Amino acid sequence: MSTHRPFTLAVPDAVLDDLQDRLARTRLLPDSPRRPASGMSSGYLRRLVDGWREMDWRARERWLNRHPQFLADIDDATIHFAHLRSARDEAPALLVMHGWPHTFALQLDYADLLPDFHVVVASIPGFAFSTPYADGPVTEQRLASTMHRLMTEVLGYRRYVTYGEDVSANVNDLLAATYPEAVAAILVTHAHFPASDERAGLTAADERAFFERLSTAHVTDGAYGHVQATRPDTLAAALNDSPAGLVAWLAEKLVEWSDTPEDDPAGVERRISRERILTEAMLYWVTQTIASSFRPYYEGADTPGPIPPVAVPAAVFVQRHEHDYPESLARRFYRDLRVFERLDEGGHFAVAEVPAAMAARTRTFARGLGLL
Repeated sequence: MSTHRPFTLAVPDAVLDDLQDRLARTRLLPDSPRRPASGMSSGYLRRLVDGWREMDWRARERWLNRHPQFLADIDDATIHFAHLRSARDEAPALLVMHGWPHTFALQLDYADLLPDFHVVVASIPGFAFSTPYADGPVTEQRLASTMHRLMTEVLGYRRYVTYGEDVSANVNDLLAATYPEAVAAILVTHAHFPASDERAGLTAADERAFFERLSTAHVTDGAYGHVQATRPDTLAAALNDSPAGLVAWLAEKLVEWSDTPEDDPAGVERRISRERILTEAMLYWVTQTIASSFRPYYEGADTPGPIPPVAVPAAVFVQRHEHDYPESLARRFYRDLRVFERLDEGGHFAVAEVPAAMAARTRTFARGLGLL
């Protein structure tokens, strides 16, 4: 097995002092006339900035450090991960992966509720305390290989269950499709999307309607991704220098994609507390990883390519952000689909928004497979 070493988060006082100074000098603008109803507002951004100034970071840092964390060198990246081991040595292993704009921290509440699993919450290369790949692009295949090596070569798990969101959704599928001898089962809240050329051949009315709806929404809602894919360094320069700009850019997606009211930005806190939102912003700020977090967008890792069908046992929980995802798509791709359920609560960040409900579903699924 490869070695890994303990990691403890300790943000220097000088970094916190500089942040406080910048936040105190924030210049906020009023809302634009006739601005879109969804997303960030100047009023909510002011509340986030004020909350960040008042945040007891050292208390939050202690909470994060109560989760055992480690670093491991895999190829040309250093991978950061939290490793919450069960008291039962024979417990099943569960790999949990985040996407953009969140980090490993947003998934720890879910991990805390699964003491009957060995839970590994990994930071994708270029996010938080995982370094970017030093050479070559970020691809889904490369991310899958890195995560598989983390679970098997570094941590020594022969078999594991996998879960991914957003950027790591395709990585999740690729792990199950590529390493079926090691992946015991797959948990899904971002169900498989056919590649662009495959979508052109869809004939079922509900399947075509689903992707037509997404395409229509993408004209406006996808602008963030277009900027990150085409002008990443220009955007990153602004966000890396302005904490208010950074939290606005990150929190807007938490607002838009969570299962919360569209006309009330602060409503996101019904699912993701302000402390958790500001923890995400803080981790991007202190690591200066906003630029490297854009790499999947301009290097292609968030562009779905053909992925072989998944043959391992699968549980698909359709989150509210994709409420009309057709069951037929899931059944064609996940060849051993044991569970298909449409969530009545929980959006894009499902395990963060409804951690107790998703932990219960995870446990039930694993129990049905004889893993618990």
